Amino acid sequence: MSAETPVAPGQFTLRRQQFRAWRGTRPFWAGLFVLFSGFPIAYFPYAHLQVGHLTLAMATTAGAGSLIIGVLLGVLGVSLWFQKHVRTFAGVAAILLGLVSIPVANLGGFLIGFLFALIGGAMAVSWAPGAPPAPEAPAAAPAAGGAPESAFPQSTTPAGELAENPYSTGPALTKDPSPARDDDRAGEPNDLSGTSPANNGANGRHSAG
Repeated sequence: MSAETPVAPGQFTLRRQQFRAWRGTRPFWAGLFVLFSGFPIAYFPYAHLQVGHLTLAMATTAGAGSLIIGVLLGVLGVSLWFQKHVRTFAGVAAILLGLVSIPVANLGGFLIGFLFALIGGAMAVSWAPGAPPAPEAPAAAPAAGGAPESAFPQSTTPAGELAENPYSTGPALTKDPSPARDDDRAGEPNDLSGTSPANNGANGRHSAG
């Protein structure tokens, strides 16, 4: 295999790219935060802390309420992944459940679950899908061997007349603007009768007798 041959991406790279594409079309991090918030809220009321030979039970009378709040937060987190159109409802519900967990579930799982629910719910409410990129219009290619139209201005001089060349440094070539002189000459009579005997008196000449 030569050095120019492209190497096909591995299975791990392909799966990672697919996951990134899937993650970018939904409030992934908001759902992850809300999902994590349910674990400390549901766990601590049923946990037992070992201090040497002493077992400290942290269960309270609201243990069932803590379990319900934790399960609901987990369901809302998964719903944000697979039902992104309910993101506003899920975000507001996660914030309300986090607030309720403060007096019910050991200060919201020692404030850990409460903070995760609050941040995740706010992220879910503020998330919005991105707009697809607009297709770029293809640029018009200039004609082969041709110059732009604005390179040489179009002439407005009527046909048959010589106009001044704007790109010439020499004298302008223009037609005589007074063509009436030739017309006037053409209208004058061509009097060549001075040599005729009838007009000798008018010409002031005398013919030889």
